Amino acid sequence: MLYPTIEELTKGQHNRYELALATAKCARLITNEYVRQHELAEKAASKEASASIDRELRDEKAVKVAINRMHRGQYSIVSNAAEASTDEE
Repeated sequence: MLYPTIEELTKGQHNRYELALATAKCARLITNEYVRQHELAEKAASKEASASIDRELRDEKAVKVAINRMHRGQYSIVSNAAEASTDEE
């Protein structure tokens, strides 16, 4: 069984499509952060610098990290309807 479940992630407020979209966007942010940290470590060019890369980013897939962060509440899903109403104002 997958953990966390889709119901836990969406909290009954969002559908699977919105969850997939939000997860992909979060995974892209995480990948960009990993690339940034990796480039800094390469510039430092020492074994200690490679240890400076966040272990979670280094050892896990970006999608898994995104899902875990969404479950912990570090990222949240903002519906398009909410975005549209703030853009109009």
